[in-house]
Amino acid sequence: MGAEVLTVKISSVQAVALAFVTYFIGLWIKNRVPVFQKLSLPAAVIGGLPFAFILSGLRVYGILQVDFDNTLSTVALLVFFTTIGMMASLKLIKYGGLALILYLIVSSILGFVQNLLGMSIAGAMGIDFHYGILAGAVSLMGGLGTSAAFGPYFETTYGIPGATTVAITAATFGMVVALVLGGPFGEFLIKHYKIKTPGTQHIEHIDPATTPNATKNIPAADTDNPAAAQLEPHVFDMSILEEEETTDVNGVLKAAGFVFVAVGLGAVLSAYLNTIITLPAYIGTMLVAAVIRNIGDFSGMYRVQGGGLNVVSEVALTVYVTMAINSLKLYELIHLALPLVVILLAQTLLMIVFAWLGYFLLFGKNYDGVMLGVGGIGFAMGATANGLANMQSLAEKYGPSPKAWLIVSLVGAFLIDFVNAIIITWMGTW
Repeated sequence: MGAEVLTVKISSVQAVALAFVTYFIGLWIKNRVPVFQKLSLPAAVIGGLPFAFILSGLRVYGILQVDFDNTLSTVALLVFFTTIGMMASLKLIKYGGLALILYLIVSSILGFVQNLLGMSIAGAMGIDFHYGILAGAVSLMGGLGTSAAFGPYFETTYGIPGATTVAITAATFGMVVALVLGGPFGEFLIKHYKIKTPGTQHIEHIDPATTPNATKNIPAADTDNPAAAQLEPHVFDMSILEEEETTDVNGVLKAAGFVFVAVGLGAVLSAYLNTIITLPAYIGTMLVAAVIRNIGDFSGMYRVQGGGLNVVSEVALTVYVTMAINSLKLYELIHLALPLVVILLAQTLLMIVFAWLGYFLLFGKNYDGVMLGVGGIGFAMGATANGLANMQSLAEKYGPSPKAWLIVSLVGAFLIDFVNAIIITWMGTW
């Protein structure tokens, strides 16, 4: 008779503490391993995955089972997606013009096709089609944050075992592949189509008459110093389009106040919506947050501070994703290994074709189109930061594309997340 497996229960507070420990361990490792920096792997992945592997190994060999109370991770989830909704300012959309709207539409179509491809392969290989969505728009177009959010949702709503593990594994794969493919793909387009590039002699500025302060982060051309012509990669910051506002304690508290008010009101809206259709809890908070943001933008009665909102968003995302990775049940991937590999390889081929046809050719076969394609590979396979890093690598050599930089930042940072959540939820009911 086998010995009973020792079970350890981790409380919600302990789970948060453990998340911070593994995150900073991952950050320490990342700062000392150049390849992790080059691939822009998140510290949460670097620190959390080894921990999850160890726990899964102990579970498989019947040594130890660790059960996590993820109650507080739900709060972090709601806060993160509320910040996404609160970033959806209608005023900002006009700065990208029709190109931004078209880019959002094309990217939304890509998310839909990613799901169709994944669902088709999953069905053909005899597994639940929901795994195809998890290895589609959830993990690739959505990234780690959406993966950590929709994984538990698919597990509880559709009874899909290992959904969170599949989604986060696929998202990590996508992030690495995007960084490997982005630069070489851009180089191929430039050379094959003989694209005229701005180089270091000229930098195209966004018209300051229509985009206030847009050029302040774009350095002037310096023919003696090619590096001076490059753009600093960053996740989209509201200060690009608005006057600077110091991000201090009051600014963060003010942003947090708006966020938690939206979370509270959003819970009421979500409860009502769920009497009509089953939706993730954060859909209601995102909608309320978007309304709060735009009332302030258009009425001028208050302002949601961009810098403070970024801080709240990044902290919530870091805590939630690290907690999700720490508690991954990797042993559940054993029976899904082959189908998952096949789906992800097919998704990679789809991304290359779509970046060529859907982004580059559609947007004019010019340098902006190259940058939009390269940026699209990054955020459509895992993270906006990856897309910006891909664009940066080309900008160092050929010069920047401010228009493409703005569009990829706006769409990848929050607009596509809002649309993607709707697509995933809808297709999950098929």
